[in-house]
Amino acid sequence: MNEKILVVDDERKITEVVRAYLEKEGYIVLVAGDGQGALDLIERSKPDLVILDLMLPDMAGEEICRRLRQRSDVPIIMLTAKASEEERVKGLMIGADDYIVKPFSPKELVARVRAILRRVRRDSEALRDRLSFHNGSLTIDLIRHEVKRNGKLVPLTAYEYKLLVALAQHPGRVYSRLQLVNKVQGYDFEGYERTIDAHIKNLRKKIEPDPKNPRYIQTVYGMGYKFEGEEDV
Repeated sequence: MNEKILVVDDERKITEVVRAYLEKEGYIVLVAGDGQGALDLIERSKPDLVILDLMLPDMAGEEICRRLRQRSDVPIIMLTAKASEEERVKGLMIGADDYIVKPFSPKELVARVRAILRRVRRDSEALRDRLSFHNGSLTIDLIRHEVKRNGKLVPLTAYEYKLLVALAQHPGRVYSRLQLVNKVQGYDFEGYERTIDAHIKNLRKKIEPDPKNPRYIQTVYGMGYKFEGEEDV
């Protein structure tokens, strides 16, 4: 099945060029000229990747990115005239997967699209029935919903198990508290996102060799949490 790419930009010349290059590579291309149109189209069409301009007539691209990250993990490439390192870092921190500065080469953009979608496909294929880290020191059986530490069964609550799986399936990826709440509770949950800290604390007590110096679940200050572990091949 051909993958769908949504291009969000109010400059018609840019969308026409990008569409032409992407369609030549076999992608299905959707176009939106403003933020609200983009959010509506994403909800209806479920694109596989979004190319998002930061300067839109009705709302900032950063705001669209934040809203999108509350409901979806779809890859986002930010497209902008802002070239400073600070702006690029800011964009990546709020959930963008890549950043390309105007003026840009359409061939380079296509190459980045191809690389990100290849990574997404690889990650999807890599989701196995069992995850194992540090020579089996920590294992997660995704069929039986069992977690073992050094071969011994770890009693986790349903919330703790879902939280661990969400993090462990994508080692190194940083998730905000809200993203983790959404993954565990669903997007309609209206609870207090800081409750995630309490669940992380309890989870660390159960799976970490030293909960005060965690090996697996790392705090990323000002952002959220990530899972760090040497995955067994």
